[in-house]
Amino acid sequence: MADLRKRVNNKATDVDTETENEGFNQDSDANLDLDSEDDKSLGNKVDLSNTIPSGTDKAPELLDATLSSLPPRWRNWVIRGIFTWIMIFGFALVIYAGPLALMLVVLAVQVKCFAEIINIGYAVYKIHGLPWFRSLSWYFLITSNYFFYGESLVDYFGVVDNRTEFLRALVKYHRFISFSLYIGGFVWFVLSLVKRYYMKQFSLFAWTHVALLIVVTQSYLIIRNIFQGLIWFIVPVSMIVCNDVMAYMFGFFFGRTPLIKLSPKKTWEGFIGGGFATVIFGLLISYVLCQYPFFVCPIEFNEELGRMTLDCEPSPLFRPQEYTVPASLAPVVRMVTGKNTVMIIPFLLHSLSMSVFSSVIGPFGGFFASGFKRAFKIKDFGDIIPGHGGIMDRFDCQYLMATFVNVYISSFIRTDSPQKLLQQIYSLKPELQLELFTALRDSLTTRGILQLPAP
Repeated sequence: MADLRKRVNNKATDVDTETENEGFNQDSDANLDLDSEDDKSLGNKVDLSNTIPSGTDKAPELLDATLSSLPPRWRNWVIRGIFTWIMIFGFALVIYAGPLALMLVVLAVQVKCFAEIINIGYAVYKIHGLPWFRSLSWYFLITSNYFFYGESLVDYFGVVDNRTEFLRALVKYHRFISFSLYIGGFVWFVLSLVKRYYMKQFSLFAWTHVALLIVVTQSYLIIRNIFQGLIWFIVPVSMIVCNDVMAYMFGFFFGRTPLIKLSPKKTWEGFIGGGFATVIFGLLISYVLCQYPFFVCPIEFNEELGRMTLDCEPSPLFRPQEYTVPASLAPVVRMVTGKNTVMIIPFLLHSLSMSVFSSVIGPFGGFFASGFKRAFKIKDFGDIIPGHGGIMDRFDCQYLMATFVNVYISSFIRTDSPQKLLQQIYSLKPELQLELFTALRDSLTTRGILQLPAP
């Protein structure tokens, strides 16, 4: 009996010891997850609702006082509507100012979006005087822009750049200079590491690079789309705006069925109604813009005028072409037109593809942003636009659309431009340039395209 009592006591002691050890191990694991004493206050919950400002419910004092008698739902509707029209008129004004102004606005929007994303990172990881990290984030932004925008200048203005020795060197060694700048930032980051803040610093290093991928890369693609012709920028951007506005309108008045948990206010009625409205709007605006060379001509540098121009003979892509309809539709078309063919501007067919993408896939950029904001318990990325939030709140879908349009142009539309080919030729050695000239001259002469004077 005594042996049995002793055995039970020993077992109880072992259980207590295991429990204590388990508790100690859990505490140790928890402490290992904390990179510094500052993290103890952070715990496992991230709530930035009081740190990141929200603009959805924000309005100028005069407007707020005027609408104070309205219910919150209608008050927000009116504020959103007012500032939506302000942004649309501002967008039209920038387009009227020309492609250079448009590119500068894209750059300004990119910088603001980057700042909004980075500020969330700073708030999440609670930086307390870590050396150089804010400077490093902006350094990588400048370096990325130098690389991407330099690529655009090389492709579209290479002929001009080769006029001077200095610019020729920048063009020739552009990628090496860009890489050197990035490596300088990389070394700078490593030298700035502080022992007790390794996790925070590496997390923000990754955060910065993801922000660069989302913002800088996409804005670079927007610029490239603009160079193909303003229509490749205006139509996709307008489609996203139309889809966003009409989905909100249909959802506000008819919405009953929730669409996705990430964004509870989105409804199937808004999604479908916005989609149909976008397709119709896309075809209408595409037809109108195809009538004006200012919108359809690619942006090129005119050496005689010394500036960018939008003057050209519109390509067949923007002029009516005759198409033979499928046999199944031929009887119907014959009843209307008297023949088996129809006249269609080819760009309208491309516009249809873009409108379907902006209606079906485009909103997922917004859903992604909604999930990101929910992860950190914030309502908006900022408060710069009353009734809407931050700049990123309005451009979350635009960046996804920009990538699609650039891929679409590269896959189905664009061919190498003369400027790009000339830039590649100028990079050759003089003897190779002369050899290419001789071969091209002989080929053009043989085909009867070039008539050489008699000796």
